[in-house]
Amino acid sequence: MINFLIIDDEPIAHRIIEGYAKELTWMHKVDNCFNAMEAISVLQEKQIDLIFLDINMPQLSGFDLLKTLSHPPKVIVTTAYQEFALEGYELEVTDYLLKPFSFERFIKAINKINVSKTLASSSVSQTSEPESIFIREDRRSRQVWLSDIRYIEAYGNYCKVYLESEMIITPEKISDFQKILPSTTFLRTHKSFIVAKNHINAIEGSKINILNRFIPIGQTYANTIKKLLKS
Repeated sequence: MINFLIIDDEPIAHRIIEGYAKELTWMHKVDNCFNAMEAISVLQEKQIDLIFLDINMPQLSGFDLLKTLSHPPKVIVTTAYQEFALEGYELEVTDYLLKPFSFERFIKAINKINVSKTLASSSVSQTSEPESIFIREDRRSRQVWLSDIRYIEAYGNYCKVYLESEMIITPEKISDFQKILPSTTFLRTHKSFIVAKNHINAIEGSKINILNRFIPIGQTYANTIKKLLKS
């Protein structure tokens, strides 16, 4: 479970984020704050893993608030001002959502969170890695358990995600999957393939056998495979 806090002086922004977050069963809203001073109080009293932070607020801006925190939680900025994006990334925010943002863009931001570190520090869950991710499919975002993924294949401007008994086509890039999937259980073997280590049936020369299909091992990734064989 990820405990999150919304900090925004616009009530409608709270409603939009709350509506999106309700679709994600592992996200729990702790509180709503409409200015930085309210947020400071909540952050001192409660366990917060993630904050959705507006920039332009009275008294103290979102970034000024962030600078006062010695150990800030993960931050997703939600703002109508694109010109502050560079400063946001200098403050190491997870993502920068430009209002109005879609549910699909919201999901992409959530998937960027290093969930393994967030959950490890949470009193609600002791899980060391994320158990699932959300994948865009047609006009919906589908929750997929990582244990069900066998391998992922780049397919033009799309990716094919192969599960045990079905395949999902998504507009996500394979580079995006490499960023969000835990490296302890998933391995990039080729510019067009990521495989689940636990589902490798065999490694034969320059190919990996999964689901009775041979996945190529690119020359760039050959050393990684050699390390896997030695471990």
